[in-house]
Amino acid sequence: MEECTKKTVTAWGPSLMRLTGAGVALTTVLLGSAWAQDQVEIRIMAVDSYAKSWQDNLVPKFNEAFPNIKVTIDATTGAEMLAKMMLDAVDPNPVYDIVLADDPWVPQLAEIGALKDLKGPEIAAMTDPGYDWDDFNATPLAAGEWKGGQYAVPVRSNMLLMFYNRELYQKAGLPEPTPALTWDDFFEQSPKLFLDTDGDGNVDAWPFTTFFSRDVLTPTIWQTILNSNGGQLLDENGKPAFNNEAGVKAAEMQKRLIEIAPPGALGHGFSESLQAFRQGQAAVMFTWGSVYKATALDATISKVTDGKLGMQTLPVGSVSGGAHRGIWNAGIMAKTQHLEEAWTFLQWLTSKEGEQVNVSTVGSFPARKSTLAGEPPQEWMRPVFATLQQAYDVAAEGKMWRIRSPKSDATQQIQADEIARFLAGQATAEEALNSAAQQIEGVLE
Repeated sequence: MEECTKKTVTAWGPSLMRLTGAGVALTTVLLGSAWAQDQVEIRIMAVDSYAKSWQDNLVPKFNEAFPNIKVTIDATTGAEMLAKMMLDAVDPNPVYDIVLADDPWVPQLAEIGALKDLKGPEIAAMTDPGYDWDDFNATPLAAGEWKGGQYAVPVRSNMLLMFYNRELYQKAGLPEPTPALTWDDFFEQSPKLFLDTDGDGNVDAWPFTTFFSRDVLTPTIWQTILNSNGGQLLDENGKPAFNNEAGVKAAEMQKRLIEIAPPGALGHGFSESLQAFRQGQAAVMFTWGSVYKATALDATISKVTDGKLGMQTLPVGSVSGGAHRGIWNAGIMAKTQHLEEAWTFLQWLTSKEGEQVNVSTVGSFPARKSTLAGEPPQEWMRPVFATLQQAYDVAAEGKMWRIRSPKSDATQQIQADEIARFLAGQATAEEALNSAAQQIEGVLE
């Protein structure tokens, strides 16, 4: 067997040797049926924003080591993905072997038996001992957990972070923000960040922007403020615990942010706030870290290039700084007919070596401690690595993520509707949060 393994490794080249390291004989476990001469195809469902990039860039890297596994990645819009996964899970002739699921979807998919437990005995027998589950940061790894099982693994990590424009801070005569910046500090400094950058006598740059519109992303700002002050969405019994003084304070602070945002900010969603910040119209933006690369490097769409962009966790509340988890996970469908090939790909992609390829080739944010502690493959990633590790630690301590439930999407929509009512002046903070708590309790029951 060892002789056969060595021949296979030699035939498939040095990239496989790097993956398996000194444990050459372990490739018998890792490769499984991928030894077959006939090519096996596995299909993956991924969100359209990066499916093509993965197909064009990551799959060829994988095939350098595993040429007998054909990987086809189908692009699907985010709005359609969960429904398509649920339907495929119950189809007698399913299409997909691997699915990429957003952070809140794993409980829904796991609850109906759609996903394999990646730490279960069946897949554990195929897992290289060098894979090292303990090397993952707890925050992104937990996004793939449900009721004691590991149903998915992080492949494109993301966190809600604070972006800032160094040039505007300099023009305002203010020191750059640091992770020690408190909410009180931030609001105290904000009047100086109303700026007239072109000298025509009119303000054309404001202190702040983020998403305020009626959208499922908007409550993540409120929740992060709540968490940074020690509050939680649910208590230890799974009941709503946010319709209280801490929840009201967080909501009122979120509304206060509108006062220092550009005109019309109440209608701004993710895209509008990102555009405003990239055009130099706001000194600070709260948004998802994955937009960092284009914002910092692409001068055709952003004026915050050439070292002008800073990034860190959100301001410090009474307990900690703030962050919020948003992880794209990959899981193996329970009905797959190609389990060994599917795990071969997913294990490669999320191994220490594979994550390095993913980071350096397509710029995905890493989840492993060893990656974040190592040398970034590209210089632009240096501040990203430092900030991500801090955000993971902060989020883990404060449980800064959305409600974990098969009905997570429904609870998030309720929060979005009620927070929007409050921000628009249609309800007080107390009224909105009491209504949200009552509805969420009913949904979770």
